[in-house]
Amino acid sequence: MLPHSFLSAALVGVLLAAPTARAADTPTDPCVARSSASLDALVRGDYAGARKDFNAAVGQAVDVVRLEQVWAKIQSQAGAYREDAESRRQNMGGHEVVVTPVSFANMSLDFVVACDEHGKISTFRFIPSHAAAGGIAPPAASAHAGGDGVQLQPLAVTSPLGPLPGVLTLPEGKGLFPAVVLVGGSGAHDRDETIGPNKPFRDLAVGLARHGIASLRYDKRTYAYAVQMAGKAIAVDDEVTDDVLTAAHVLGKQAQIDPHRIFVLGHSLGALMAPRIGERDPQLSGLILLAAPSSFGLDTVIRQMQYIGHLQGTPAAELDKALAPVIKARDEMARADSAKPPQGSFLNAPASYWLSLRDYDAVAVAKTLHMPMLVLQGSGDYQVTPEGDFIHWQAAFAHSQRVELKEYPGLSHLFMPASQPPSPADYGKPGHVDARVIRDIAAWVKAQPAHF
Repeated sequence: MLPHSFLSAALVGVLLAAPTARAADTPTDPCVARSSASLDALVRGDYAGARKDFNAAVGQAVDVVRLEQVWAKIQSQAGAYREDAESRRQNMGGHEVVVTPVSFANMSLDFVVACDEHGKISTFRFIPSHAAAGGIAPPAASAHAGGDGVQLQPLAVTSPLGPLPGVLTLPEGKGLFPAVVLVGGSGAHDRDETIGPNKPFRDLAVGLARHGIASLRYDKRTYAYAVQMAGKAIAVDDEVTDDVLTAAHVLGKQAQIDPHRIFVLGHSLGALMAPRIGERDPQLSGLILLAAPSSFGLDTVIRQMQYIGHLQGTPAAELDKALAPVIKARDEMARADSAKPPQGSFLNAPASYWLSLRDYDAVAVAKTLHMPMLVLQGSGDYQVTPEGDFIHWQAAFAHSQRVELKEYPGLSHLFMPASQPPSPADYGKPGHVDARVIRDIAAWVKAQPAHF
């Protein structure tokens, strides 16, 4: 649940795998050469060598200890390192970057490096891999019909940094259709909320269209403009809230959409922020919360790290070492003044980001709303748990007439089948959002009256 745009994975480490040998040829492009050398050193466990070409800003944000922890956390989620492919130059949000596809046991990621005018590394991050789609971003949508008469049309959402490419998914027929804005979890998510081989937002969009409900999904700002956002003092509204409000407005202007039946469906961080979105746009017809945290901060990260560490049998000393900087950052954020955030990064995110989450109580905001809400939870979710998060929504709304709550046995954070016990490896297994979840969302949306 941490923002991948800040090179974080919220999970604890595993042993490094031996590096796969590269071709003997040395890249002639200086930035490609430095990217290659940094990744090679990282895989070998040479963390000082991996950061030797960082510029001052990146070097200050990511020291040797933090780099070791980040690499271990990435492997904990993605699985052990296997190999990396040939690097390529790529334009990403108007900036030239070097992209290296990296294969791990559970999924593939893209290693992204940019260099400044002095040839020093100014951007250093891992993001979800979309090599199969032809590059950093999925291809631009073109209008076409899918199965069951489902129509897909390109529709961008404006943002301060530029357009966010998106897809309007329409049911068969002419409308007017009720419609849902899909809001992704934390991280640099594309419009499908791709993780490993899974695309839960595509499943939801197509599934809802088959039930007569339209939707808009789009690439998050942290995905489409990751380079521009790197190192900026952003808040969670920059990552989520502001663009959702714009998307809802754009969706309501479409000819096939009923402007009086616009809903917001948030997943994970998107679900956490849904009450604020409803607070700021009271014309919305309702909110749908999937895997909704009751709060999100560094305590959440610590809990997830402890769970994965115990699951993997990580020795207590190693786990304590990995937890120490997160606990330190948590304590600093607890004392910090949100009006004057401290400088630097905390677990690879700016203080402004953590403070914007610290000062937000989703359940309390939800209590002030008048619009209907649907809150859904998977019992096999180790990131947003029934006993740690869903229980707070139940306590607040168990007797509410406007809020419906439902738990699904055996479903994961993605509302797909979870293993027992649930683990990060679940995200690497191909699956689809459970049909019951889609049917329940569709039935709930259809039952809500138009909002004028």
